[in-house]
Amino acid sequence: MKDILTFNKMVTPIIIQVIFWVGVLGIFIAAFQYNFLQGILMMIFGTLIWRVYCELMIVIFKINKNVHTLAESKSSNSPSNSENI
Repeated sequence: MKDILTFNKMVTPIIIQVIFWVGVLGIFIAAFQYNFLQGILMMIFGTLIWRVYCELMIVIFKINKNVHTLAESKSSNSPSNSENI
């Protein structure tokens, strides 16, 4: 809980996964408003486009996590400044 309150752990990727499934449900409901062929195409391509968009959002957060991990490992492995002089 401390990691969430101090913003060391991101909750947005979990929220994005929930939003993805709500969006898929919305796409399927909206697809029923069209004729059969348009509805099927909307279910396929709409879901695919929505998936790509949500994955891009999650990639941004994974990049942030990896950069944070690299920064921590570099700071713990680097020698002190007095040794560099």
